[in-house]
Amino acid sequence: MQRLILRPHNPDSRDLAMVAQKMKDGAVVIFPTDTVYAMGCLMTRKDSIERIIKVTGKKEKQAKLSLICKDIKTVADYTLPYSNHIFKTMKRYLPGPYTFILNANNFVTKYFKNNKKEIGIRIPDNKIVLELLSHLDAPIICTSLNHEGGLKYYTNPDTIEETFEYKIDYLLDGGLGEEEGSTVLDCTDGEIDIIRQGLGEVD
Repeated sequence: MQRLILRPHNPDSRDLAMVAQKMKDGAVVIFPTDTVYAMGCLMTRKDSIERIIKVTGKKEKQAKLSLICKDIKTVADYTLPYSNHIFKTMKRYLPGPYTFILNANNFVTKYFKNNKKEIGIRIPDNKIVLELLSHLDAPIICTSLNHEGGLKYYTNPDTIEETFEYKIDYLLDGGLGEEEGSTVLDCTDGEIDIIRQGLGEVD
């Protein structure tokens, strides 16, 4: 593993451009978000998705994988059409600590063995991730970095390095992570239902 220590509010673009190129070649990366640390790869790399499933010990059918997109405009490229009400809500809350569960389109489902019909969409308010995405031509597919059992998240980059040193390629160290995940909003039936209250407040 290569650990890159980055300034959260002004990360080095050259470092992130290098990591982005490695992700295009299949690298798996641990990175901070505006909530917890996550493990991810370029969504178009099936081999890297399988590595994440193996490293985290999660079964692909049960793994809660999300797409991190660079902006709301990009979201429509990976989902089925959704209502104007949902669009306006996403525009209001994103970037931010929210996961919107939407119906995935065929482009997304072909990358999953179980033909996943739904996908979590995130646009974190985190400059490291957003800068990384600016160098990629597809979203990042990721899962939250939690301890076995899923009840507690890794928050300290030192602990993350010790645990995953020989299992992944890069650790983007943006300092201590949060201890709580995102607020999850299910929009798959046209309505917006809160299925997990996390860091993001909802009116």
